[in-house]
Amino acid sequence: MSGDPTPKGTARAGRSPGVSLGRIAGIPVILAWSWFAITAVIVILFGPRVEDTFPGIGSGAYAVALGYALLLAASVLIHELAHALSARAFGWPTARIVLNLWGGHTQFEHFSGSPGRSVVVALAGPAANFILALLGWVILGALEPRTVWFLLTEILVWANLLVAIFNVLPGLPLDGGRMVESAVWKATGSQDRGTVAAGWAGRLLVVVLLGVVVGIPLLQGRQPDLTLIILAVVMGAFLWMGASASIDNARMRLRLPDISANRLKQAAIGLPAGTPVAQARRIVRDTPASAIVLTGASGQPEAVVDTVALESVPDSAADATPVSATARALPAGAYVPEWAEGQELVQFLARLEGNEYAVIDSRGSVTGLLHQRTVIQAITGKSAPGSRP
Repeated sequence: MSGDPTPKGTARAGRSPGVSLGRIAGIPVILAWSWFAITAVIVILFGPRVEDTFPGIGSGAYAVALGYALLLAASVLIHELAHALSARAFGWPTARIVLNLWGGHTQFEHFSGSPGRSVVVALAGPAANFILALLGWVILGALEPRTVWFLLTEILVWANLLVAIFNVLPGLPLDGGRMVESAVWKATGSQDRGTVAAGWAGRLLVVVLLGVVVGIPLLQGRQPDLTLIILAVVMGAFLWMGASASIDNARMRLRLPDISANRLKQAAIGLPAGTPVAQARRIVRDTPASAIVLTGASGQPEAVVDTVALESVPDSAADATPVSATARALPAGAYVPEWAEGQELVQFLARLEGNEYAVIDSRGSVTGLLHQRTVIQAITGKSAPGSRP
């Protein structure tokens, strides 16, 4: 499957995604831990069938099964390399290739795409599998039937055909979903709208898959095959999660143009840190909806007044107590210009500490207070206190 742009360093620190296989054409290749699980399943299930086909082969049947798993991994690797190398032709850097439980995926650092380029990169993978299947079919003609090599080559042909055909189905996260995405992208001028449409197409594929596995046998008066149902449910869950993630990410990106510091800020008034508590109280009572942001000698925002602490100061000490005594400090540099918006705003906040930021105008004067939770809610539609944007 072709991948989305993925920033470097997204993996959790100290947690390896798998075994590094080195680099191919300068691209890191990772064998995910989940690959070993699916390989074990292939060996366990396929080994006895090999033994039935070749009586007397003994434990060698499991070596043949392992060979099949390795050939399948090589086919997936070539599929992903086709994505990566075709993307490189368009100047899209590839972060890495990961071979995992479901086959594999290619992660791009970023790309400057168009509908046509997206289709080319997406279809490069299935095209590579079709070519491998054709080469395998040619090799079959030179092999003696009913031999181990004939069996492995025949399986390789069918495996590559199935991988190619499955991946061109029109729905994300499959490669064919990029065709749906590109068609809607071309029609609407919005890649993200195309991604939403392709994600829903992927969800529809899941419904069709389950309908075929369960519905056709019932219509024919047969009981559905339990093994096929389990495989369909597992594969359907994977496809549904991938399609849903694509839809959610695209919807977030569609919201970004409407997000700006000026639109999301809480009104705020800037005061020097040495202002008496009594004066700050009068301002709060006159403008109860506004926050108070304290500025230092340089004029930069330094703290936010805690209204509960402000009101707790005894009246007898209100004139002599600086309002800074009732404030919580802002991290250094925790202020944003009110014109910051969209992706620029999100990336800017991601570099700052804390969960609230002063908003300033072109003169450096405080005009508002921006809360992290407000930005997250605007992007996701969900409240997530304490989370980084």
